[in-house]
Amino acid sequence: MTNNDQRIESFIRNNGPLTIKRFTFSEIKKMTNSFEVKLGEGGYGRVYKGITIKNCPVAVKVLNASKGNGEEFINEVVSISRTSHVNIVTLLGFCLEGGKKALVYELMPNGSLEKFIYNRKLETNPPLSWEKLLQIAGGIARGLEYLHRGCNARILHFDIKPNNILLDENFCPKISDFGLAKLCSKTHSKVSMLDARGTVGYIAPEVWNRNFGGVSHKSDVYSYGMLILEMVGGRKNVNEESSCSSDIYFPHWVYGQIESGNKIIGYDDITREESEIAKKMILVGLWCIQPMPSDRPPMNRVIEMLEGSLDQLSIPPKPFIFPPTIPRTGEENFATNGVLSFSADYQCGR
Repeated sequence: MTNNDQRIESFIRNNGPLTIKRFTFSEIKKMTNSFEVKLGEGGYGRVYKGITIKNCPVAVKVLNASKGNGEEFINEVVSISRTSHVNIVTLLGFCLEGGKKALVYELMPNGSLEKFIYNRKLETNPPLSWEKLLQIAGGIARGLEYLHRGCNARILHFDIKPNNILLDENFCPKISDFGLAKLCSKTHSKVSMLDARGTVGYIAPEVWNRNFGGVSHKSDVYSYGMLILEMVGGRKNVNEESSCSSDIYFPHWVYGQIESGNKIIGYDDITREESEIAKKMILVGLWCIQPMPSDRPPMNRVIEMLEGSLDQLSIPPKPFIFPPTIPRTGEENFATNGVLSFSADYQCGR
């Protein structure tokens, strides 16, 4: 066992209690039938379909051996093991053996929200109704509100985006991928950050520029706002292929549409009720992406806005005219300035 693996073992042992099962790598190999069916792949590693000895379908994430020093693995195990909520993915177990790291989750039959937003191929991904989109937005909001206020320790996710929202057989959304998460006590409204973390396009401005204020749970609110704007627009918020500069940044374009009273969504068959749902989600999204954290609503207020009447929602101040420029690191998902030490990364207010 390497020194790094010993540190991981020690950290997990000292930050329990963990109620999830620990698997051997041979058990991981057996439940995936030697990694026969791959469900997805990313910078973190690969995800395979598996089945437990109790005939329970699972998704097994096998982390790359060269990925960092184990911080993301620790974040996943320690963060999710402390949660229990219908809108948070369930971690069933993990494997840490001789440098091999794997995470076992409940299987989400409908995959990620991303494919239902961007890939509008009717044969493979029937479009979700506006009512269903609103239900999904509400479910994600309730999951985030639980992370921010319902746990013993406040959990900041720092990577809310469509492909980290998984959908079960009933399209109930579940927040997943806690590799960049931070834990802190509820008594601290802000967290110390020695690194910028997240995915370009969803990162709150204060995460990469402290002139906007301190980093807190409001940083997740910003990411959530960008997410639901993409749900409405059916596209990435930043359209780099657009030849018209005003169309490149969707929040800027859609704000102009609302301000001028123009038709928001370009679907010919949209009903009045569906149009009101779309406008409600847009207004909530625009409130959530306000540049200053203090101007963004907390998630409990977001839930109230989504469940309330459109007439009760006001148009927020105009957000950024153009998307913030984030230094690219070669990976869409990143943390700058290296990886923090395990002990320091879980402290707040320092």
